[in-house]
Amino acid sequence: MAKRMIVMLVLMVAVIAALAFIKIRQFQAMAAQFAAMQPPPEAVTTIVAQHEDWPATLNAIGTVEAVQGVTVSADLPGIVDRIAFESGKNVNEGDILVQLDTKQEQAQLAAAEAQLELARLTFERMKGLVEHDAVSRAEFDAAAAAHKQAEARIHEIRATIARKTIRAPFSGTLGIRQVNLGQYLSAGTAVVPLQSLNPIYVNFGIPQQDAGQLRVGRTVRIKVTDLGNAEFTGRISALDSIVDEATRNERIQATLANPGGRLRPGMFVQTQVMLGATQSVVPLPGSAISYAPYGDSVFVVTDLKDQNGKKYRGVRQQVVKLGGARGDQVAVLSGVKPGEEVVTSGVFKLRNGAAVQINNKVKPANSRAPKPEDS
Repeated sequence: MAKRMIVMLVLMVAVIAALAFIKIRQFQAMAAQFAAMQPPPEAVTTIVAQHEDWPATLNAIGTVEAVQGVTVSADLPGIVDRIAFESGKNVNEGDILVQLDTKQEQAQLAAAEAQLELARLTFERMKGLVEHDAVSRAEFDAAAAAHKQAEARIHEIRATIARKTIRAPFSGTLGIRQVNLGQYLSAGTAVVPLQSLNPIYVNFGIPQQDAGQLRVGRTVRIKVTDLGNAEFTGRISALDSIVDEATRNERIQATLANPGGRLRPGMFVQTQVMLGATQSVVPLPGSAISYAPYGDSVFVVTDLKDQNGKKYRGVRQQVVKLGGARGDQVAVLSGVKPGEEVVTSGVFKLRNGAAVQINNKVKPANSRAPKPEDS
């Protein structure tokens, strides 16, 4: 009996060991199959890199600022008697904008003129008498002083009346009116903004390591996306004497012609400073660049080999150094050679060594001067 039990146990162990061996071999075969499997190729578009000579430029973000810009305000307190302008209109230097009430000053002026006439007559009379020694020199001097004082009083009142006539300090374009008829204005109360729009300034910052390339007179191109990518051309008119401690940028000021006043103070613009020289670049669509904190890169299509030595079309990730941009294109200064095929769309789903399938029926825009279409 015991012998039979031992034989059965041996047989059971043998069967279990055989089953385990078979399963292990099955799992190993499945693992080998999964390891040999390749993910399907990703559909991408490509472009063949070409060499171009681009003018050397520096790009920056700028802000439009008026050559002259003020908020016209009341010099003296008073009540608004007349408003002689319309909001948003152009005015010339010296044009009357607002007239404050001057009835009290006009009455004071009439009284001062009468006082001046009396002082003049007294002075003339004293002048004749002093020549005949009929009055003392002290009385004559008092009459002369009273005459001058009366004249000074008139000048003072007329100056007050003039200061209550608010005029445009320079030619320009008015903003929105901030006062109303009959309103009492304190000294310093804002009346209306006034901006001189032609010519106009554009201020922008350049990193201190690039500021040495700039000179007064260099050409500056301005692009405004809000005006349908309108472009303006001007020249650098001033370089700041200090570098901003927070940003390490030097402030640059360019002056531009602005006929029609299309550029308005406060506008955001894209500036491009022309440095004169040219540099060799490989222009690629902006969609081809994979931006990352550790370095920008592109994916270059090439022939690769899998683990079994079989060739396939895949991508190699290549770190690049970028330059300026022109429209849809970004200048690659190094990392890509002319003739290499670079992925232009589908970059986000690629990795180094990934298989790709090229389909260039629909490609990303690649224009130096794109014209946005209405959506």
